[in-house]
Amino acid sequence: MTKSLETVSRGTGPAVALIHGWGLSAGVWEETAADLARDFRVDCVDLPGHGRAAGEGRLGDLDTLADRLAATLPPQGAALVGWSLGGLVALQTAVRHPDRVRRVVLVAATPRFVQAPDWPHAMRRPVLDAFAQGLARDFRATLNRFLALQFHGVEGAPAAVRALRARLAAAPPAPAALEEGLALLRESDLRAALAGLACPVHALLGGYDTLVPAAVGADLKVLRPGMDVRVMPRAGHAPFLSHGERFASELRSLLHD
Repeated sequence: MTKSLETVSRGTGPAVALIHGWGLSAGVWEETAADLARDFRVDCVDLPGHGRAAGEGRLGDLDTLADRLAATLPPQGAALVGWSLGGLVALQTAVRHPDRVRRVVLVAATPRFVQAPDWPHAMRRPVLDAFAQGLARDFRATLNRFLALQFHGVEGAPAAVRALRARLAAAPPAPAALEEGLALLRESDLRAALAGLACPVHALLGGYDTLVPAAVGADLKVLRPGMDVRVMPRAGHAPFLSHGERFASELRSLLHD
């Protein structure tokens, strides 16, 4: 039997699973989950090697993550909200377990995180390579640099970074899981999967995001015409933290459409 993931659940109603990004944990969704729980059953997921699941030590491959997430979801299925790396997990779960996924919302996420000749609006591979090299030298300093990038140019960035660092200190990830997560970000290409999914797929992007540029929204619509792609102009890579009320409102409308 496939082992389910660690989750914290609250609320009642249609199921929504919130999947965090690289290096963080389910705790980043605290405010969003509290808002959604008024109308939904909200499951905040800790990926292996992160948060309450840090003791597992390793993250695992994308197929295994998808299978474990599917085992966590209720039989009637759920909407998946995947932030950054969590977006890849959400997409792969929808591919492998379409009966368990009602819709996918990508938050500052993309089916391919690195640039390619036909995919220009993404990170340059050397940026992720530098993170990988930094992990080998000082993984805490590398994580702190990553946190700062998430709020680049965003009003109130210093306070937001301090709050996120505090959450990270309270639930540090396993170093091996960080390495595996970077590998998934570097190597995964789920563009064909996104184009072929039967369930609705939406995206919420940040206008100031330096990791997943908002310009990728046009590329997503080429892959999937009619896809609802929304940009929060003054937000960065973590819009649910920097612009919580606006984010919750946008997310609710996508979950209810």
